[in-house]
Amino acid sequence: MPQQKKRGRKAKENKPMLFSALNYKLLGLGVLMVIVGFTVMRLENKVDGFVSLYISPIVILAGYIVVIVAILKKDHKLEESSTASS
Repeated sequence: MPQQKKRGRKAKENKPMLFSALNYKLLGLGVLMVIVGFTVMRLENKVDGFVSLYISPIVILAGYIVVIVAILKKDHKLEESSTASS
């Protein structure tokens, strides 16, 4: 039984991470931008206010774009290291 646990741990350690640190930072930045955009839109609380009509939707859209880029961006250094170790 103890040998099976050790093999399971080694198999988990050898798997490369799904995203790099840059991907996670971009993902966090994008989510933060979306949250800030919705918060600013709510704080102004005017239907025809300048910030809620023009600035907040642009910030929210930019946040969604950053999240999509963070998900789709590949780190070439991780690909090279995984192919070299295989």
